[in-house]
Amino acid sequence: MTTPAPALVMDGITAGYGGGDVLRDLSFEVPEGSITCVVGPNGAGKSTVMRVISGLLRPRLGTVTLHGEKLNGKSPRQILQMGVVQVTQNHSLFKDMTVAENIDLGGYMISDRAAVAKRVDAVYDLFPQVKDWAGMKAGSLSGGQQRLVEFARALMLDPVLILLDEPSMGLSPRVLKSVFDAARQMNTNGATVLLGEQNARAGLKLSHQGVVMENGTVRLAGTGREVLEHPEIGELYLGGAVKKS
Repeated sequence: MTTPAPALVMDGITAGYGGGDVLRDLSFEVPEGSITCVVGPNGAGKSTVMRVISGLLRPRLGTVTLHGEKLNGKSPRQILQMGVVQVTQNHSLFKDMTVAENIDLGGYMISDRAAVAKRVDAVYDLFPQVKDWAGMKAGSLSGGQQRLVEFARALMLDPVLILLDEPSMGLSPRVLKSVFDAARQMNTNGATVLLGEQNARAGLKLSHQGVVMENGTVRLAGTGREVLEHPEIGELYLGGAVKKS
């Protein structure tokens, strides 16, 4: 099977904070329509990758392109307008507002109220459980429920690329399954998904493509299954390689 054309290309990215580089000549591609999972130990640079793509951190060297258009130099708002939406590692809902109000805010860049209402309906169709919580205060929801609302809010702008930074953080295995099912659902619905995950085994099982980072560079890239079954990577990051079934 041929790999689809890349939606996103990271080419020779060097970036960091306060004069210290976290990413060093980092290059990888995210195929169109895929779920691509970036794994690696704490400090490998997964969150920094997300910040570079979304425009929150400007790389010192290298280029980031989305469907052939350069993202470097664009503001976070411009990148958002191009259809790149990030769900951050830390919960970002307004806890004193209702779920419905939080979802509505996801469409703040859409000036046509009828279009916003249409997007809300589409989001609730995809996440009916979120619709059930519409009148509840966001702060009253569990961590897993808040994560699903964040996913739903991210879909308000009908993104072409969704960046999920450590979505499993702090979640129990049962809740994690529902969050990853939601990520799969967003991908099935047409979005390309880039996932940064500390839970490497679960993230790679979910994904079409896997990228292993180490010290700010790519150690290995391949299909999710290839990375899962790679013996050396298995020993380093997964507590032993996954046996082929």
